[in-house]
Amino acid sequence: MCGILGGNNPNWDYSEGIASMLHRGPDKQKVSRYRDFTLAFTRLSIMDLSQRAMQPMDSEDQKVHIVFNGEIYGFTKLKKKLEKKYKFRTTSDTEVILKAYIEYGDKFIEYVDGMFSIVIYDERDGRIKLYRDRAGIKPLYYFFDGKNFAFSSELKGIVELCKDIKFEIDYTAIYDFLMYQYIPEPKSMFKNVYKLRPANTLVFDIKENTIIKDERYWKLHVNSKVARQHSKEDVQEHLKYLIKESIKEQLVADVPVGTFLSGGVDSSIITYEASRLKKDIEAFSIGFLDKEYDESRYAKILADEYNLNVETNILGKDEIQNIKGDLKHWYDEPFADTSAYPTYKVSKFARNKVTVVLTGDGGDELFGGYTRYSNFLSQRKNYRKNYFGVCDLLQRLERHIGIKDIKIREMLKTQFDFYAEMMGMQYNDTIIKLAEHWKIDKDYDPKWHLKRYYVEELPPLTRVRYLDFKTYLPGDILTKVDRASMQVSLESRVPFLSRKLIEFAFSLTEEECCPDNKLKGCLKEAYGGIIPNEILYRQKKGFAVPADYLRKERYFGSAYAGVLQNEWPNIYYACKGK
Repeated sequence: MCGILGGNNPNWDYSEGIASMLHRGPDKQKVSRYRDFTLAFTRLSIMDLSQRAMQPMDSEDQKVHIVFNGEIYGFTKLKKKLEKKYKFRTTSDTEVILKAYIEYGDKFIEYVDGMFSIVIYDERDGRIKLYRDRAGIKPLYYFFDGKNFAFSSELKGIVELCKDIKFEIDYTAIYDFLMYQYIPEPKSMFKNVYKLRPANTLVFDIKENTIIKDERYWKLHVNSKVARQHSKEDVQEHLKYLIKESIKEQLVADVPVGTFLSGGVDSSIITYEASRLKKDIEAFSIGFLDKEYDESRYAKILADEYNLNVETNILGKDEIQNIKGDLKHWYDEPFADTSAYPTYKVSKFARNKVTVVLTGDGGDELFGGYTRYSNFLSQRKNYRKNYFGVCDLLQRLERHIGIKDIKIREMLKTQFDFYAEMMGMQYNDTIIKLAEHWKIDKDYDPKWHLKRYYVEELPPLTRVRYLDFKTYLPGDILTKVDRASMQVSLESRVPFLSRKLIEFAFSLTEEECCPDNKLKGCLKEAYGGIIPNEILYRQKKGFAVPADYLRKERYFGSAYAGVLQNEWPNIYYACKGK
């Protein structure tokens, strides 16, 4: 895990730009200036701790150069194939990527799985090639104003690098934030600065000074209508096999590895399986004094059952107040998921003992774990199918005749609208006034991001799982964990989001994934008798902070208060009408 940065302007201070992300890689920094482009790297040593594995890494003929943030799973298998033709100087996964690119060209991405942002400068064709992992675990920003091009692991890297650029706020992105609680990709809070979408590749031609490609290199195929020929037991056994294999691959490191254990289903499974593969692995848990929110007792249940090493820390109210002011530095732009606080806390004390942790993120999106899924299915039952059909028709009519009245809009709700509201996307007078204040076009639809991935042809449960996998997971969950953990130089790995597990989960029929609409039914049944029932079948809770830890504000409640008031005062006071 590291920080990467680069650009085409020779006058920029790349040392200062990469230094702004020292938290992502405190071990060593390096800036390499090539003929037409500069690459910079700050290292957190995980694989091959020697100087030979330092980046930027160059091909033997000095024509191809790479910087890479993340980890490649099972890279030793690919390395064995490449060793028949190439000689390796390191045991790092970076060199495997480099050699794979030299061997397979642009198709190398089909041979690698992992969490990554990869940038390759190929002097042979004069192009910079950016790649982001399939689920969007690792971040990658880029800037292009028609003349200057730059990329960075974090937004702050671009801001610190491009000191001669006057960045303008994109108020449509801020408007989106008020609806999503994060700024959805490809937007950032600044014009001309973008997030590369998950599973996308972007190619910048240096000589032509233009972006010539920005497209997906991987498409998730969803097969939820064709029943399998395998039994339920076969499906469950294959699921457990894939989870074990993913964890086995992600335990590979030349530094200590632990796990996060929240006491929920997903982290309990990850911790259990990791403990079977690596003896004396340590797990880290967060607790609260408020028993309503404290889940550390469930972590203790698993620990007692299997004699696991679990270290628990209590997050106090005063600590929240002390770190509120750091949010802007961590996330660079508005971000309102308050579970960033406990995530930072557990990362900070875990870093005292380990450099890598495995987390349970992704399990809810893959196997249907969110309570809102049940609410969505129940909502559908409360309305006849033709009601939604009429609403869909009226909504299309509404667009043509220009109705903007909120009461009429309430009458025109579709299944999509109901789910968007369950995700917290609701209009109110304050939001409408802000749109007018920021001179946002009246026809602007902040739901554009959800609509991009809302596939009506899919069965309802699969539809919302897919939607969350494409939006909420990379935009909120993975962003939260990446920034909070990397702030203390801790690498967080996500076993549920290996390519094979993702593709397997979305190949399941609705009945296979959630039999009788029971959330995470397949996953829970697979681990029945292994994970204690008190964990498997308790009511789901998010990684929530006790309400009294956060100062309540008039605008949307406490979830936004810390971010808007303390970190983004101009936005906050605009919301308050000041």
